[in-house]
Amino acid sequence: MNYQLTVERLLARAGITINGDEPWDIRVANEGFYRRVIRKGSLGLGESYMDGWWDAPKLDEFFFRALRTNLRKEVGISFAQFVLFLRSVILNPQRHSRAFIIGKRHYDLGNDFYTAMLDQRMAYSCGYWNGAKNLDEAQEAKLDLICRKLGLQPGMNVLDIGCGWGSFVKYAAEHYNVKVLGITVSKEQAVYGANLCEGLAGSTVRYADYRTLNRQFDRIVSVGMFEHVGRKNYHTFMEVVHRNLAPDGLALLHTIGGNASVWCNDIWIDRYIFPNSMLPSVAQISRAIEGLFVMEDWHSFGADYDRTLMAWFQNFDAHWGRLQTKYGDRFYRMWKYYLLSCAGSFRARRNQLWQVVLSKKGVPGGYRSVR
Repeated sequence: MNYQLTVERLLARAGITINGDEPWDIRVANEGFYRRVIRKGSLGLGESYMDGWWDAPKLDEFFFRALRTNLRKEVGISFAQFVLFLRSVILNPQRHSRAFIIGKRHYDLGNDFYTAMLDQRMAYSCGYWNGAKNLDEAQEAKLDLICRKLGLQPGMNVLDIGCGWGSFVKYAAEHYNVKVLGITVSKEQAVYGANLCEGLAGSTVRYADYRTLNRQFDRIVSVGMFEHVGRKNYHTFMEVVHRNLAPDGLALLHTIGGNASVWCNDIWIDRYIFPNSMLPSVAQISRAIEGLFVMEDWHSFGADYDRTLMAWFQNFDAHWGRLQTKYGDRFYRMWKYYLLSCAGSFRARRNQLWQVVLSKKGVPGGYRSVR
């Protein structure tokens, strides 16, 4: 097989030229790139970028064009991707005994790194850019949107499953006078969040897996955590929410979603960024809530994640000087690849962002959608 010619023909379908003049054209520095990509698929593409074998002036635009044309389908599934698929089918990579792996390998990377990349509230999920001028405004708008969708009232007890560094816990407690328990599988997040919430009576962050919860809350929210639950545990997750939600309560699920039902994540993302994670589909979420909840509202604003990811990369890039010595240049290329490839994916509408509001028996008189 002529690997270079095969890659050139595939990229040409997306309007991408090797060593071309457009900002989305790739520059190849190592001829081994072509064989590596054809043989190893997305893993080879990502690893060769991390190794400096190729680059593009605008990596986000390269991925936007490649994903919009669905070039991955033409390359096929690599052996490593097939092994990951089999593991996900045969085993349960997100079972309770493995719940804390994602915390150790991703969220515990370093609070200095995440402080440099995220907004001032440390919200690590899609912002809501409806009228927002910058990342801080978009993240605060997202937090307030969730509070309004849940109809928070003073004195309510609220559970935040997968609370991150406590951005929602603190915002809801301060602005809506509610008591919030946030849980996370990251030790770094738990310590940071608990310190953040000092002085907020009745609100705190704890280190725990969602399956251990057994008390009633007026409202339950989960923001950017469902991507770590896994296909075999979707219904279990919803059963936990149902068990812990008051009879007249509301729950809100904020999650990235995919256009098709899958068993596992992309192999490069799984190996280097989010181990044991995957994106749910509309069908998978629907099956998980069947028999447990009434779906009151489904809000899609995935295009906002493109802007959020680009803002994260701008922060990351701007502050790299003070992070470089600790994390190293390969880490920089890995995270640049991750952030900008995901921005391109949302721009191409390959990934989505959903907020779903649920009730146990239906809101009397109907739920009024909030935007």
